[in-house]
Amino acid sequence: MDLFSITGKVVLITGGGGVLGSSMAEYLLKNEATLIILDRREETVDTAISRLKKISDKVSGFACNVLDEKSLTSVANEIMARYGKIDVLINAAGGNMPGATIGVDQTIFDVDIDHFKKVVDLNLFGSILPSLIFGKEMVKHKKGAIINISSMTAQSAITRVVGYSASKAAIDNYTKWLAVELALKFGEGLRVNAIAPGFFIGNQNRDLLINKEDGSYTERGDTIIRNTPMKRFGEADELNGSIHYLCSDASKFVTGTVLPIDGGFSAFSGV
Repeated sequence: MDLFSITGKVVLITGGGGVLGSSMAEYLLKNEATLIILDRREETVDTAISRLKKISDKVSGFACNVLDEKSLTSVANEIMARYGKIDVLINAAGGNMPGATIGVDQTIFDVDIDHFKKVVDLNLFGSILPSLIFGKEMVKHKKGAIINISSMTAQSAITRVVGYSASKAAIDNYTKWLAVELALKFGEGLRVNAIAPGFFIGNQNRDLLINKEDGSYTERGDTIIRNTPMKRFGEADELNGSIHYLCSDASKFVTGTVLPIDGGFSAFSGV
């Protein structure tokens, strides 16, 4: 028996059209998973499916709002009618907003509370609601894995990104709480874990880390590199091995964990 095989596993990825979600989707398809992607915009889903079908035809997708219970329930019903099960849920939908980030010349008292609330909604409730709706289907089969996306900002005070930090810290606690709840009440076949990516350059943080003019690091980017023992930013595909492990039966006794993928950032004291 190959403990690492994910062949035929039905894997659902929210935010499947995003940078990290897209990388995971491509990798999982190449390793013979059956993939379902969810994203908020139908055009994003269509574009992603067109690209992914070049790898495998075992992919489908739905436009779905992860903050809308009715939307999630409708998709869950369609998935169960078509596939009969959900083996893995990856909650990759998330993001930040300018008003929930403290500017260089600002303080916490300048934060936009409405933006703060929206960031918490997306990152926290955008993982809680899918976990409840799709997790209920997993419980019926007494087997399933939920993988949340945490962050280095959850573990220590990373300056400026206050809204994102608060929401990801809550994800860490919810991951552990739900892992305990499902195992105690529904058995050992239900697992909940999270990965905590270090610093990866994406559309949302590029301007914070890279100078547009010459591609050099900003002061913030330079500080991150100094505190990362591997002395570089991560690449999106470097999350895939850990995702594979948590999807597979190789991790069947692993639940309630938050796995750092950070080049040593969380281990380093800075001195």
